[in-house]
Amino acid sequence: MTTLAAPLLNRVDTELEGALERLCELLRIKSISTDPAFKDDTMKAAQWCTDQLSEIGFDAKVRETTGHPMVVAHYNPAGGDSKGPHVMYYGHYDVQPPDPLDLWDSDPFDPQIIDAEHGKRIVARGAVDDKGQLMTFIEAFRIWKTEHRSLPIRITVFLEGEEECGSPSMEPFFNANKEELTADVCLVSDTGMWDINTPAITYMLRGLVYIDVTLKGPSHDLHSGMYGGAVVNPNNALARILGELHDDQGVVQIPGFYDDVITLSDEEAAQWNGLGFDEAEFLASAGLKTPIGETGQSTLQRTWSRPTCDVNGMWGGYIGKGAKTVIPAEASAKISCRLVAKQDPQKVYDGLVKFLEDRTPPDCSWEIECHGVSPAIRVPTESPYLEAARKGLAESFGVDPVLIGTGGSIPVVGSIQELLGFDSLLVGFGLDDDRVHSPNEKFEVKCFEMGIKAHIAMLAQLAEINS
Repeated sequence: MTTLAAPLLNRVDTELEGALERLCELLRIKSISTDPAFKDDTMKAAQWCTDQLSEIGFDAKVRETTGHPMVVAHYNPAGGDSKGPHVMYYGHYDVQPPDPLDLWDSDPFDPQIIDAEHGKRIVARGAVDDKGQLMTFIEAFRIWKTEHRSLPIRITVFLEGEEECGSPSMEPFFNANKEELTADVCLVSDTGMWDINTPAITYMLRGLVYIDVTLKGPSHDLHSGMYGGAVVNPNNALARILGELHDDQGVVQIPGFYDDVITLSDEEAAQWNGLGFDEAEFLASAGLKTPIGETGQSTLQRTWSRPTCDVNGMWGGYIGKGAKTVIPAEASAKISCRLVAKQDPQKVYDGLVKFLEDRTPPDCSWEIECHGVSPAIRVPTESPYLEAARKGLAESFGVDPVLIGTGGSIPVVGSIQELLGFDSLLVGFGLDDDRVHSPNEKFEVKCFEMGIKAHIAMLAQLAEINS
C-alpha cells in the first residue's frame, strides 16, 4: 500500500458518521432538474456542493448556464509544482422525480438509514444516483486534506445539475470554457460494482437516442360508436407500428440499425463468462423469471454490448377512471435506443424516423421531438490512469477489480472525449439492486464507505504517475 494512503484508510472509519450526516444534508435538497418548480432547490444543491469544496480548500464557484448551474472547482497542490496528472472528477447533483410517491416506504427527501442485508443502507432519492457517489470523492478529498494538509495532484471538480434531464447546457458550457477545463483524465463515479465485495471499472458504456413521437389523425376526438371501424384510430395504429420495432427473434427492425455494431471478441466473451453472472438472480431482482431479447445473445451481451430499442411510455385518448368511448385525435409514445461502440447516433435517429414515416397511416402525420443523442463509449483498457485505478481499488477492497460493461448511458463521457479531448475512468460504487430511478432508491453504507477508501487509494496511485 502507498505510504500516502495507508494512514487515511483507517481514518475513514472514524470520520464515517460525519460523512453520512453531510450526505443526508445533500439528500434533503429536492434538486429535481426536470421540473421547473424545483429550480431554486437545484440552485441550493449547487451552492451546497460549492460550499463543501470551498471548505476543503478548492477554488469553487457556482457557474450560471441557460439552465441549471454547473459547479466548477480547482485545486493546485501547495507550491503548485505537482508532477502528477491533472485529474477532473465528475458527478451530478440533480436527481430524478420521486414519483410514484405512494410506492416509497418513507419520504424520498427525508433520508433514512435502516438495517438491511449488508448492514446499514441509506434510502432516499439520489442516494446512489448520484449524490452518494459524488460525495465519495468529496469526502476522500476532505480526509486527505486533513491528514496531509495538501492534496497531491492538480484536481478539477465538475458537477452538473442537468444530467437527469439530458444535459442541455453541458456542451455549450464545455465549448465556452475549454481552456479552463483541461485535464489528463476524468474520473466518473456514476456507475456500479460487480457485487458488494468486488469493485469494477466500467470500460463499455452505451449511448442513447431518445425521442417523443405523436401520431396525429382526426381533427378532434370522435365518438367511437359513430366513427369506430370507419376511420383511423391513432391509438390502434401507433400500437401496431411500435409492435413492429422488433421481429420474433428480438431483432430491431430500424433500417441500418446494426450496420456498425462490433461483434464481441472471443477474449471478452470468455472474460464475461468467467464473472459468475447469475441470470436467475438478475431477473429475480426485477420480479421476473424468463429472459427475453435478441436471440443468440447472453443477458450480459444484451445489456452491455448489443444495441436496443424500447418504448418507455405510451398515451392517447381517455386515460381517466371509468369509461369514455372516444377515438382520439392523436396518440403519443416515448422511444429510446441504447447504442454500442461505433454506432452513429445521428444515423440511428434518422433510421428510427424513417421506420416511423414508412408506416404512416393514411390521413395521419407525425410530430417528433428529439431529446438528445449521445454516442457509446469504449474506454481504453491500457493506460497509466486505468492501472492506477486498478491498483487503488485492489488496495482498498483487498480484491482485484473486474472490467465490465454497463447498459446505461452517461452523455458527459462522450462530450468530454469529443470536446475536451481526454478519456474518462468509470469507477462507481452502486449495486444492481439499488433501485436507481425507482421508489426506495438506496445506497449501502458499506459501498459509501468503500467508495471513500477507494478514492483515497486511487488518488495516491494517481499521484505516483510521472513522479
